Amino acid sequence: MKMLALCILMLMPLTSQAQTANVKIGYLSYEQALRTMPEYAIAQKTLESLTAKYDAEAMRVKNEFNQKYEEFLEGQNDFPKTILQKRQTELQELLEKNIAFKEESRRLLKAAEKDILAPLKEKLAGILSNIAKEKGLAVIVNTDGNACPFIDPQLSEDINQAVADALK
Repeated sequence: MKMLALCILMLMPLTSQAQTANVKIGYLSYEQALRTMPEYAIAQKTLESLTAKYDAEAMRVKNEFNQKYEEFLEGQNDFPKTILQKRQTELQELLEKNIAFKEESRRLLKAAEKDILAPLKEKLAGILSNIAKEKGLAVIVNTDGNACPFIDPQLSEDINQAVADALK
């Protein structure tokens, strides 16, 4: 029984090599494909507009804080102790609110980007699925970020052009 298990284990690499000889792999730059979509430019403009609005609000709040801080510095020697403490507390609260706003802005922008790009990614996934079926590909590998530094050209196919054509 042990001998049979050992033989099976020794034959597994040979079996997997025979199976992989028939497996076709496609590869592409996902980011490049996404950026060639006509809808991508519209999505980017929407994100840029939203970012500009958050940046403008952040600048307004920063200017407001700076103005109050300057007023505090100018009058700190003349304020009674209770007013000085009250103003310090107000400035600290304003600073904390500004920091919280920046963090929330980043979170909201990231969520907006995800929501805006979701339909594009869904469309691209459908296109990739169709191309994989048409070309008999078992897997499509994303080559962005040097995620896959070597792909054997004899066992794979560059599908960047097929994706670009499908997006037109």
